[in-house]
This record gives sequence, C-alpha cells and structure tokens, in this order.
Amino acid sequence: MIRPLGDKLLVKPTEAKEVKKGGIIIPDTAKEKPQEGEIIAVGTGKKTDDGKVIALDVKAGDKVLFGKYSGTEVKIDDVEYLIMSQDDILGIIS
Repeated sequence: MIRPLGDKLLVKPTEAKEVKKGGIIIPDTAKEKPQEGEIIAVGTGKKTDDGKVIALDVKAGDKVLFGKYSGTEVKIDDVEYLIMSQDDILGIIS
C-alpha cells in the first residue's frame, strides 16, 4: 500500500451506479468520472513555512466529494486509486 506524504490523501473512487432512463443505456466510455470516494490513507499534515504541521481535516474511512478532474490516478494490485491534496476535497459525505 502507499503511504501519502504531507497533505496528500489516497482515495478509492466509488463506482457510479448505472442509471437507465427511458430505456437508454449509457456506454462506459460516455460515463462521467466518479466524484465520490473513500479515503484509504492520509499523510501527516501540511507543513507551514516555519515548520509547524497543520493536521488534516479528514481521516481514513471518510466518504468525500472531490472535483471532477482532481488527483492523480494510480493502480495498485489492479485497483484504481487517486492521490490528491486535501485542497481537492470539496466536502465530507455524512
């Protein structure tokens, strides 16, 4: 597994549920990228210019909403994840 550094997060995107409206099936290539996911691992926090570490607002296990094109895609053991900054997180889903 990957251990993120600093304010980085390892997020597993949630698969979008296939929705059929009016009998039209949308192919996988036309589906939008997921914008929800679960945080798998978090870094230690963001460092300030004077060396202090600011703790992150999210933790492993949180379900989050992130921007459509956020993060960098990585594949670990045939599972796709995103590595992103906490700044890319729009909110925590409760």
